[in-house]
Amino acid sequence: MINFRYHVVSLAAVFLALAIGLVVGTAAANGPLADTLNDQVNKITDEKEQLRDDLDQSRSELKKNSDFATEVAPMLLNSKLPGHNVLLVKIEGSDKDVDTAATGIATMLQTAGAKVTGTVTIKERFTAAASEDTLLDLAESSAPPGISGALPNNGKGQETSAALLAAVLVADKPGAPQVDGTRAVLSAYESGGYIDLAGDLKTPADAVIVIAGAPASGKDAKERNAVALTTVSRFALALSNDMVVAGLSANGLVSSVRADASIAKSVSTVDNAVTANGQVAAVLALVERIGGKTGHYGIGSGATSLLPKSASAASGS
Repeated sequence: MINFRYHVVSLAAVFLALAIGLVVGTAAANGPLADTLNDQVNKITDEKEQLRDDLDQSRSELKKNSDFATEVAPMLLNSKLPGHNVLLVKIEGSDKDVDTAATGIATMLQTAGAKVTGTVTIKERFTAAASEDTLLDLAESSAPPGISGALPNNGKGQETSAALLAAVLVADKPGAPQVDGTRAVLSAYESGGYIDLAGDLKTPADAVIVIAGAPASGKDAKERNAVALTTVSRFALALSNDMVVAGLSANGLVSSVRADASIAKSVSTVDNAVTANGQVAAVLALVERIGGKTGHYGIGSGATSLLPKSASAASGS
């Protein structure tokens, strides 16, 4: 009869055999396996160093390209927009590069001889679906008498408010006087948390550059992005289309403009506005747009070239 002691001895023998087999197998394969692993580690290390070198080189080249664009900007832009008043409109996004793009474009506009009348930031609260009714009430209560009759009568708060802001901030001809009640309108929207203001904004702009951040995200992203496009449309309508939309990429608002045939034929776009190249392109695109031509520039989908080909010949007047 097999007793418990026999089972214990048998199990011990089995485990001992397994242990001896592992030791012998490891010892036999240790040399080739270790060499193979070392070769793979060395290869990965070399590839990592090469990638780091490539990244450093790419960053260096981008910096040189940016420096080059900054240096040639005066030659490309000098006296291209004398006497023009340009408003910057930022569509607030999650990417802080919007501020970098706006600052760079403002500098390029000044190089071109234009005056930046100020900056209006359309905040996320403005584009939220929950703000629709409140914005409609605000537009109806703050619109000056001379403008209220010209606002859209469709019950859409964001569109009505965009039309009102455009009416008090821009004019289709240089030198037009400021609309009575402009400051009260801007203060009402600013105090409500719908916009931020910078600059004196005392002179109506005869051209606009919209700087678009990253596209909206979340459950109401589609509605928010639609409001951004509607805002562009309303400003373009008030300006007779002397407008450029400059985005950080071809996604979001730039893509929406390019995909809308009715807007794309009258509003120019630039999709790399965070770079000096894109900032130069945005101003050149505005020069071209004032001259009556429309184009789409940058490096993303829908762009036809980096820069307007006819901008250097445009009069800018």
